[in-house]
Parts: sequence; C-alpha cells; structure tokens
Amino acid sequence: MNNSLLKEILAQLGSGEIVPYLGQGVLRGVVDRDTGKPIPADSDSLILAMTGGQPMSPRLMYEFSRAAMHLENKKGRSFIERFLTQVYGGDNWTPSAVHQWLTSLDLPYIIDCNRDTQLQHCYIAAERKHTLVVGAARLAATPYRFDLYHFADGKYRKIALEQVDTTLPVIFKPHGTPLPKPGYVASDADFVDYITELMGGFAIPDWIKLHRKNKRYLFLGQHFNRDTERMVMSDMIYDAAEPAGWVLIDQPSDKERKVCERKNLQLIEADWSSLLALANPSATEVA
Repeated sequence: MNNSLLKEILAQLGSGEIVPYLGQGVLRGVVDRDTGKPIPADSDSLILAMTGGQPMSPRLMYEFSRAAMHLENKKGRSFIERFLTQVYGGDNWTPSAVHQWLTSLDLPYIIDCNRDTQLQHCYIAAERKHTLVVGAARLAATPYRFDLYHFADGKYRKIALEQVDTTLPVIFKPHGTPLPKPGYVASDADFVDYITELMGGFAIPDWIKLHRKNKRYLFLGQHFNRDTERMVMSDMIYDAAEPAGWVLIDQPSDKERKVCERKNLQLIEADWSSLLALANPSATEVA
C-alpha cells in the first residue's frame, strides 16, 4: 500500500500543489569529507557538538533549544550564532541526494527546517534565481520575524518585502541559515518570540500566505515529539488543504500519531528514503 501511495505523491509533486517540508532526518548520510563524521542534525548531536562532546543534564538534553538557552545565558547569544555558523557555514559536507533530487524538480516552494545550506547550494549550483526567506527572532527594529534575500547572478542580495519577485521559487528557512548572513532561531527565548509572531502573522510574508492556501505538505525527515517542532509546523501549514498532506515516519510515536490525526495529515509508516528510492532508484543517501 505504501508504495502505491508514494507513487501517487510523486506523480503529484511536480504540480507545485505539494510543498516539501524538510526535517532533520533528511541530513542522514551527510558527513564531513575529511573525518567522515556525520553532520550534527538532531537535537542530541547538536548539543554534543556545542559542548565538545560533554552530555548536559537530562533536563537540558531534552531539546536543543533548552540547552542553547542555558549556554546563551552563560556565554551570550553570539556564542550560539558562532557555533551554528561553524557547524553549518563550511562547505566540507558531502552533498545530499534528497536535496539534489528536490532541486531537479524545480518546485515553487520548499520549507527547510534545518539550519544547513545543502538546498541553497543546490539552487546556487543550478544557477536558479530564487527568494530566500530566513526566520529571525528578537528583533527590535521591525515587527517582522524574517529576512528576505534575492538570489541571481551568483549572489544573494537582501531585499525589502515590496521588492520580492513573487514569481520566483522560494526556500523558506524558519530556523535560520549561515548563508548569506548568519541568523538563527535556536534558543528557547528565540522560539518563544518566533512562535508568538508566527501566531500573530508577522513571521510569514504576505505573498506566501496567499500562495500557500489549499496546499498540501510532504513531511520528510520531520518528527513531532517536541513542542517547538509541533508549534512551528502548525502555523507554517495554516490554510492547508483538507487533508493537509503526508508525513513519512518509519516508527512513529503515539504522540506523533495524535499530531498527525489532529492536523489532518496522513501518516505513512515509511522512511523518507523510501520515497527517494522510488523517485530515483540509482540515488544513494550520500551522492
């Protein structure tokens, strides 16, 4: 049954009516070219990378945002930004087959909840003009919680809302990115501010609010075991179609089952790599 459903999703994906929503799992298989170490993607690996391999207390290990808040209070917000930029800002990571595949589809809108640059680099390599929306938090100068960039002619340029070319494809990075300018939603304080403004309508540009109406979402590598993941998702897919899309999780928790039911998302008990294997049988998780 799963295979036939996945084939149906693939057949519809190119229409632009389905929005891929990427979580930490899609970075599985991406490693440092020199050391072979995996890219820190999930909460535990990020925390251990941030602390030099030293586990924190169980309360802080519960979620990266909580651990980041603890260290931000001790070392300042700039410490978290430097750490995330050091992890994700380099170009020594192996390329990801799933990001390359999604780039080949030339889709109008992709939400990427990771803080890496794989998808951006794929678009850059393809010389694809696009708009980059980067989530932001705790800004004093503006009510908006995003920065906008236009990519063309090999470089990003920061733009105002009224300068956006709404015909271009969009990469939305709600949790931030080091490229072109480092900026992240990472700590508890960041998420409190960001989610508050998401709920208030200030974290998503108006043209995307119009564009996303009645869209369906395809969740790849995304889990819903933590409140921040669920709350961000809930507002990002507001105004979705009915049903709202599909979630690929190989071994979902009871909590994830309930989230999918509540948000009218069809749960497919399969890993995201199953979809990639159908779409591109010759692809491997590390290209």
